[in-house]
Amino acid sequence: MKKLVISILFVMQVVFAFAQQGSLVKGKVVDSKTQKPLQNVVATIRNTTLTALTNSDGIFVFENAPHGSHLLEVSSTGYSRQILSIDVEGQPLDLGVVVLAEDITSEQQLSLITITENDLGDDNSGSESTSGLLQATRDAFQQSAAFNWGQARFRIRGLDNEYGTTMINGIVMNKVYDGRPQWSNWGGLNDATRNQEFTMGSAPSDYTFGSILGTQEINTRASFYRPGTRISFSGTNTNYSWRMMGTHASGMNKDGIAYVISASRRWAQEGYFDGTDYSANSFFASIEKRFNDKHSLNFTSIYAQNSRGKNSPNTAEVTRIAGEKYNSYWGWQDGEKRNSRDKDVEEPIFMLSHYWKITDKTNLNTNVSYQFGKIGNSRLDFQGARNPDPTYYRNLPSYYTSMYDGNTFIGNTPANIEEAGRARFLTNRQLDWAEMYRVNRDTLRHDRNSVYALYEDRTDDKTWTANSILNSQLSDNIILNAGATYRKLKSHNFQNMLDLLGGQYFNDVDNFYTGNFAQSDLNNPNRQVGVGDAYGYNYNLLADIADAFTQFKFNYSTFDFYLAQSFSRSQYQREGLYRNGLYANNSFGKSDKIVFENFGFKGGMTYKMTGRQMFDVNAIYMTKAPSLRNTFPNARLNNIIVPDINSENIMSVDASYIIRAPKLKARLTGFYSTIKNATETSFFFAEGVFEGDGSDANAFVAETVTNINKKNMGVELGIEYQIIPTLKFTATGTYGQYTYDNNPNVSINNDALALLVQEGSLASVGAPNTQVNFGQANLKNYRLPGMPQQAYSVGLEYRDPHFWWIGANANYLASNYLDVSALLRTHNFFENSADPYGMDFPFSDIDRENARKLLKQEKFDDFYLVNLTGGKSWRIGGKTVGFFASINNVFDQTYKTGGFEQARNANYQELNRDVSSGTPSFGPKYFYGYGRTYFVNLYINF
Repeated sequence: MKKLVISILFVMQVVFAFAQQGSLVKGKVVDSKTQKPLQNVVATIRNTTLTALTNSDGIFVFENAPHGSHLLEVSSTGYSRQILSIDVEGQPLDLGVVVLAEDITSEQQLSLITITENDLGDDNSGSESTSGLLQATRDAFQQSAAFNWGQARFRIRGLDNEYGTTMINGIVMNKVYDGRPQWSNWGGLNDATRNQEFTMGSAPSDYTFGSILGTQEINTRASFYRPGTRISFSGTNTNYSWRMMGTHASGMNKDGIAYVISASRRWAQEGYFDGTDYSANSFFASIEKRFNDKHSLNFTSIYAQNSRGKNSPNTAEVTRIAGEKYNSYWGWQDGEKRNSRDKDVEEPIFMLSHYWKITDKTNLNTNVSYQFGKIGNSRLDFQGARNPDPTYYRNLPSYYTSMYDGNTFIGNTPANIEEAGRARFLTNRQLDWAEMYRVNRDTLRHDRNSVYALYEDRTDDKTWTANSILNSQLSDNIILNAGATYRKLKSHNFQNMLDLLGGQYFNDVDNFYTGNFAQSDLNNPNRQVGVGDAYGYNYNLLADIADAFTQFKFNYSTFDFYLAQSFSRSQYQREGLYRNGLYANNSFGKSDKIVFENFGFKGGMTYKMTGRQMFDVNAIYMTKAPSLRNTFPNARLNNIIVPDINSENIMSVDASYIIRAPKLKARLTGFYSTIKNATETSFFFAEGVFEGDGSDANAFVAETVTNINKKNMGVELGIEYQIIPTLKFTATGTYGQYTYDNNPNVSINNDALALLVQEGSLASVGAPNTQVNFGQANLKNYRLPGMPQQAYSVGLEYRDPHFWWIGANANYLASNYLDVSALLRTHNFFENSADPYGMDFPFSDIDRENARKLLKQEKFDDFYLVNLTGGKSWRIGGKTVGFFASINNVFDQTYKTGGFEQARNANYQELNRDVSSGTPSFGPKYFYGYGRTYFVNLYINF
C-alpha cells in the first residue's frame, strides 16, 4: 500500500500539459464612493491558476486567459467582492470599469472573532469557539456558525478544530502536540490577517490535502494589501475591555518593494468573569521585494504576546451560592485581585516565502518558517499544607451534608447541618494569598522552605518548517496542485517556579512518597529550587513530520470534479531530562522512536444543473497519526508509549444542493463522517478505583482511552434572500447527531502502585508496571460533548444607501451534553476492587435501575440568544470614518457551554452515596457562556 501511495503521489505529477493559446482580458477597478482607482485589488479567474493585481491606475490584465466561459472574481479587503461572468474568445476582452462598494459588515467579522476567544482548559483546549471561526466566509450558514453560535461554543459538524487545517502563507499552524492551532499566536492582528481563503469540509484546497473540517489559508504577502492606513479603538465587556490597533500598507513602489506593519494592544483589569485579567500586545511586519515578473521574496514576522487569567469550572452547588461569574482561581493581595491560573503565550513566527512564476500558468511557492517561544499555564503547588482552593470539597457545605459513618448516612444530623452552615466557602470564597504568605513565613523560622508556591506548566517549542506548493494549469480544463512539507519540532516541557510566596526555596520532592520514590530526579536528589528553576518534571518531545500531496481538478461546462491523494510520515520520541524515582529505569534519556505512516484519498464532483443550481458531493478516506499528547500517556514522568497505538481512520462524505440566484442564495447539505481508533488521555484524582479500603483505594491517575470510534451525521441549511435592495433575510439551521460509535478500552496509569514495590508486595526491578487495564467502557451511543448539536437562526439586515446598517438575529441552540467519564462506565464501577492481579469483588447491593440513572448522560437546557449589530461610515476629505457596535445575548440568558463529570467517585458505592445525599460533593463541573455583552469599534481609514 505504501509503495502504491508513493507512486500515485509522485508518478502522477508527470502529466502531459496541453498548451493552448489564450486571449487578453483586462478591466479597471474603482471605489463606488469616490470613483477613484483601487490599487492591489485581486482579480482571479476561478478554476484556473490565473491571478492578477490592479496597478496604481486600478487596472488588471490577464495576458493569456483560457478560452471559454469563466467566472471572474474581483476582491479587496474592506470591499464586497464582485463576481462577473465572462466569455473569452479569440479577441481581447475589455471589461471596462468594475465598481467595488465598501463592505460595511466587515467590521462585524473582524471584531467578533476577537471577543469569542476563550479557552477552557490548561492547554489549547478543543473547547475553544474558534473551530467555528474556521468557516467564517460569505455563506449564510457559515456566518451564523461563526458569529451567532460561536459564543455558545458551536462546532461545525461537531468536529474538533484538530480536524481542520489552519495555514499562514502555506505553512501549517496546527500544533504537533495536540493538532490544534494556537489562535493567540496571531491574536489582535485582525487587519494583518484579513486576506484569507476557506474551504468547507473535505473540499479541495490549492495549498494542502486537508482533513474533514476544512482549511483556512491566511496570506500575508505584502503586495496583496490595499495601500493605506487604518486606526481603530474598541471597547467591550468580554475577556478584555479595550483594544487599540493600527495598520499601514505601502503598496508596491517603483523599486518593487511593498511593506505592511500592524500593532495592537488589548487589556482589562477584569474581564466578564471575576478575576480574569487580560494583557496582550501584538506586532506584525511583512516586506516583499519583487525582483522581476517571475520572482518575488516576502518576509513575514509575527509577535503576539498575551497573558490572561482563567475562569474556573464550578459545580452546581458553588454556582448556586456564588453565581455564574464566580471564579475560584483569584484572591485579594495588597488590595488587588490576583489570579493563580494565568495563561501566558509568547511564540514569535518568522517566515520567508519565495514566489516563482515559472510560466503564465505555473507557479511555485516555497516557504521556510521558524517559530519559537513559550506557553505557560500557572497554578499553585503545596506540600504538607492545607489545599488553598476555596472550592476544595472539604470547604463546601456539601462535605458535611453528604457525610457517611460507615454505611450510615449522617449528613442530615443537626451537628453536620450546623457545621455546613459554618463551611469555609460561605465566608471566604477566594484564594487567601495573605494566609499562604503567613504560613510560608512561619515555616521560614524553622526550615526556610515554602510550603506554598506558584509555578507554571511550561512548554518551550522550537519548530522549523519548509515546504513547496506547485500550482499549474495543465490545460484549459485541468489544474494540478502539489506540495511537500517537512516539520521538525523540539518541545521542552517542565515545571517552572514562578513565586515562592515569601519563602526561600521549595523542596523538589513528592510528599506522597518516601525515599527514592519521592525524588523528581534521582540524578540530583533533594534539590532546593528557587524562582526560575525547573523542577517536578523535565523532558523534551521530538517530532519529525514529512508529508506530500497531489491534486487534479477538472473543469468542464456541466461537470467539475477533482481527485487528490496524500502521504505522510510522523516520527515521535520522548527525551527524559530527569530520572524519576518512580520510574528509575524508564524516565531518563530517550525513549524508543515510534513511526506512523499515513495516506489519504479524496474526490468530489460538482454538477451544474443550470447556471444557478448545482449539486456538489465530496468524499474522503484518510489515516491520521495520533498527536504527541496522546502517544505518551504519562510523558511528565516516563517514556512509556501507549501500547499498540495506531493511526486514526477517518471517512467523510457530504452532498449539497446549491442555489445562486440574484436574490436567493441557499445551500442544503447532508454530511456523514466517522473517526475510528482515536486515543485520548486525561488526568484526575479517583476514589475507590484500586484495591484496598479507604485512602489505599484512592489515587491520582493518568487515564488513556484507546480505540475510540465516533460518528457524526446531520444536515445543514443556509438561506439568504434579498427582499428589497436594502433588506436581506437569512435563515440557517443544523440538526446533528454526534455520538460515540463503540465501546473503547480504558487503562489507568497509577503511580501509587510503585509503593507496592517498596512494601515488597509486588515484585519488580526498577520501575513497576503501573498500567492497569479496565477493559471496555460502555460509551456506545453516548453523545459527544462540548457543543450544541442543534442550532437555528433567523435574521434581518437593513443596509441604507447612505452607508449605515443594522441587523438582528434570533438563535435557538439545543442538544448540548455533559462530558462523561469513561472510567465510570467500565466493569470497575460495579466492583469493590480491581487489583493488579485481576481479582474482582462485586458490590452486593447494586440497584441496576439506580445505576442507570447515575450513568445517564446529562443534557443541558436549550436556550435562545438574540444578537443586535449595526454600523455607520462616512467619507470625509478622502478618509473613511466609521463605527461598528454589537450587543450579544440581549436578554441576558444564562446557559451552560460545557462541563464534565468528576471521576473522583469511581465506583457505584462511592457515587451512589454522594448523589443520594442530595448535596453531592463531587458533582459535575460546568462552564457558562457570557451574559449580555457589547462591543463598540471606532475606526478611520486613510
